[in-house]
Amino acid sequence: GPAHLFRLAGKCFSFVESTYKYEFCPFHNVTQHEQTFRWNAYSGILGIWHEWEIDNNTFVGMWMREGDSCETKSRQTKVHLVCGKSNKLAYVSEPSTCVYSLTFETPLVCHPHSLLVYPTLTEALQRKWDEAEQLLYDELITDQGYKKILKEIFEEAGLLKATEENEVEKQSKKITLEFETVEKCNKEYKQLSEEIKKLRVLLGQHGIAYKGNPGE
Repeated sequence: GPAHLFRLAGKCFSFVESTYKYEFCPFHNVTQHEQTFRWNAYSGILGIWHEWEIDNNTFVGMWMREGDSCETKSRQTKVHLVCGKSNKLAYVSEPSTCVYSLTFETPLVCHPHSLLVYPTLTEALQRKWDEAEQLLYDELITDQGYKKILKEIFEEAGLLKATEENEVEKQSKKITLEFETVEKCNKEYKQLSEEIKKLRVLLGQHGIAYKGNPGE
């Protein structure tokens, strides 16, 4: 994310509302502590630093996910970043069950360009974005296709977490790339054949019968 926000790392900001104290530690977590003398007063994690919320080429918030369990899901918190005179946690709400919303004020986001995504990317990813812009302009891709490319760019940059399906897809792509040439395929085949020989010997030593198709 934006390098100038990293100075917030290692610091924590608290906010007290009625009997609860909320604590936001940027790039770390969000916690809630019940300020009562009850023997079972709640104290727990509302979310751990996970990914950015990006909208219209702008970092608009931080998602803290996978907090303490709450019924069938985990608690999660979205932290909205807004311009303010000092660094402070200004507002806390719970718009839906176990999903919290925090507003964090900081002078670090007051400059109009302070939360732009593009400048934080590597040159290669910026080029990829430029190409997508050109394709969209030339009407060679749809708006939906453009958004898909942007999402991939943000995931590659580590700003968004890739979904499990995407991870599986990436892994399968890696596997197919390994066999782009016949030489690579032959080399891999020889290695696997040697491994099978060793395993068959090992099975024989332990008196285990090996049943397999010689062509496998």
